[in-house]
Amino acid sequence: MEKSTSGFENKPFGASSARVPRAEIAKAHAERGHSTKGVGGQQGELDAAYFHRLEQSGIRLNAAQIAAVRCTEGPLLTLAGAGSGKTSTLVCRTGYLLDVRGVEPSGILLLTFSSKAAAEMRERIAGLPGISEYDAGRIQARTFHSFCLWLLFSQGMQKEIFGDTRRQHIQLQQIMRELSLQDAYPPENLLALLSSYKVNLMKAEQLPESSEADRQMKRILLRYESWKQEHDRIDFDDVLTNAHALLKERPDLLERLRRRFSHLMIDEFQDTNLLQYEVVKMIAAPRNNLMVVGDDDQTIYSFNGARSEFILEFEKLYPKARVITLDINYRSVPSIVGLGNEVIRHNKMRRDKTLRAAHNGAVLPAYMRPDSADDEAGQVIAFIQREVNAGRREYGDFAILYRSSSTNRAVLEQLVMKDIPHIDYGDGRLLYEHWLVKPVLDHMRLSINRRDFDAMASVLPTLYIARDKGLTHIQTTDAARPKKGPLVHLLTLPGLKDFQLEKIRQRLEMIRSLKGLVPAAAITQIRKSFYDAYIQAGEHSEQTSHREMLKEMLDELETSAGRFDSIVSFLAFVDDMLLRNQQTAAAKSQAQGNRVALMTIHKSKGLEFPAVFLIGASEGTLPHSSALGADSLRDTRVGLEGEASYTEALEEERRLAYVAVTRAKEQLFVSSPALQRGKKAAVSRFLLSAFGQDTTASDAAARAEHGNRRSGPDPTRFGKVRTGRYGSSNASSNAGSSPSGGSAAAAGRTQSVPVWMCTAGSCVAWTRIMHSKDMAAAHKPCPLCGSAMKKGRKDVPV
Repeated sequence: MEKSTSGFENKPFGASSARVPRAEIAKAHAERGHSTKGVGGQQGELDAAYFHRLEQSGIRLNAAQIAAVRCTEGPLLTLAGAGSGKTSTLVCRTGYLLDVRGVEPSGILLLTFSSKAAAEMRERIAGLPGISEYDAGRIQARTFHSFCLWLLFSQGMQKEIFGDTRRQHIQLQQIMRELSLQDAYPPENLLALLSSYKVNLMKAEQLPESSEADRQMKRILLRYESWKQEHDRIDFDDVLTNAHALLKERPDLLERLRRRFSHLMIDEFQDTNLLQYEVVKMIAAPRNNLMVVGDDDQTIYSFNGARSEFILEFEKLYPKARVITLDINYRSVPSIVGLGNEVIRHNKMRRDKTLRAAHNGAVLPAYMRPDSADDEAGQVIAFIQREVNAGRREYGDFAILYRSSSTNRAVLEQLVMKDIPHIDYGDGRLLYEHWLVKPVLDHMRLSINRRDFDAMASVLPTLYIARDKGLTHIQTTDAARPKKGPLVHLLTLPGLKDFQLEKIRQRLEMIRSLKGLVPAAAITQIRKSFYDAYIQAGEHSEQTSHREMLKEMLDELETSAGRFDSIVSFLAFVDDMLLRNQQTAAAKSQAQGNRVALMTIHKSKGLEFPAVFLIGASEGTLPHSSALGADSLRDTRVGLEGEASYTEALEEERRLAYVAVTRAKEQLFVSSPALQRGKKAAVSRFLLSAFGQDTTASDAAARAEHGNRRSGPDPTRFGKVRTGRYGSSNASSNAGSSPSGGSAAAAGRTQSVPVWMCTAGSCVAWTRIMHSKDMAAAHKPCPLCGSAMKKGRKDVPV
């Protein structure tokens, strides 16, 4: 009998169909003796003996896996669905080449994308019956970068690898200072831009110059490239580009590699970029004994240059290629496999395949519709604690997955506060530690302690004043003439123009005005006064997915602050969280152990867990707002001809949802908060469409909203929120028209705010709470009818 988990539903909120998707049950392995059919003569005897030894050692393959193992000549595309045993297929095929086909171990090149995967391959090959450890060690099982580095070193390259990300960031920041572009661009975005060109066989000299921002970034990156050359250093992208150039320049070297490597195998082929694929094609030709293993439904790294068309168009390049589909999922119960099938089948640009399940099981995926991210976090962590306390699960059985790193704020806070062992596979930082968020918090710190010099150092760059120079002047001047608010000493900083002095005066006044506001209102004031304009200053304000991420983080900060009555209490909470997180960070390692795992969906690919929580499965988060507005985002596919279309971006988001679902082995929990960062959010269309619901109308509406929102400045940040002092309790009644003359779609957006509401049933009055003294009051009479009012929250139009 089918059963759900207590406290959750068997289908997403709003799903019209009661049918629960389930995958067909398949035979997990081929019938005994099947593996010995189809090959005759002496070769057949070797073949039969090999598969017999595999079965005796406990390795039983299904019919499709056996076919892929036996296909050793010519190009082969193996479509490996989620959990379908691709590693076993690659390992057993390697053994088959050695044991049955007599291929020299040194003639096999097996490329993958992580050192861990390469090490696992080598270990499992060495464990095959009949394969000696010596022969296994002669196989070239490497990552792409390791192979290209081996190639460069073999030809006498002696350059230092400049691979430390932190050092790369410091060097780019130094270059920006030299060009008088202090902190103009985040180093990680500059590196991503440069990488996108290199992996698509273009050089920094080909970077665009269509705007001042383009020209500035090109100058920075050209200087960065020159610096590396002057100091005999190369980064990881250079390893690939230099190896590719070497093979183009040295036909003799390429020919030696072709003679040596008679058989090539590529794991995770869907993650391959153009540069990597070109290297593979060059070495494989002309024999083209090339096996590629991948799943176009798991192509989720387009921002790193991965292209699903390499799988979709494989036969165009290799007309004689054979295609074998591994369609039996050995990881998950039928209901999870079935949900994955129904999620992904709505993509148009994909190979047609439907996975079957090897295992049975009655537990269904469970869905919840919490009020907000904080409500979601509370329910998720409470469930995990109950399961662990009851002895049904260990902490290490659980993974919490999310679309973007800012989505983990609430759940990470809950884990830290409740001292639940966990490991964050991101950068390990809380929202409050991010470079974007810290200046906002430090303006609030200055409002309650005007002599906080650490906070002053943080806010100086937002006034376009060099941090060291400005702080030295403040401290030196204050030592001679102490002030209650030392930031005022900036008015005597030499060399400032009149407009700069006026900006400083405005900032000083703004900081003083924050003290009486509730934290969320204070953050809104900071953003509206200058911070959003500072982040999106000048020609850097073109709409990009990076800008979307910055806005998302600041919105999340406002949401967090909305729980507190005063700036003092909010900052006390932030400091407590920072201290707790610092204490737990010391014990972190890369091994999960018995700890709850937190990671983005991107990080989870290739992993599996007994129980998975997918949080934030709501419109605007999954699919992400950057995908819903992909047509107007400038950096969606930097370095390629044109930009990603809305359809392409949305299909990649659906692939992300598919990857998240298929990480779960036994239990899957999906949460779709009704409010995301104070705004209403519908259940993800990917879930609803999996239950047979037509999402065309909601898709068109969402696309229209995001298109309108990007046609000008964001009204929630640069326009005044005009809710009036009193309003109808039915906030949605104003959704048809914009109070500032904007579009109906923009006016229909809402945010959650603290309010006083009249308790009289016949009165609809409410008033917004903006000041801490108002929040602290215990009672308030209704200004319309005189009845008592109570505190609450209300969704109001933006």
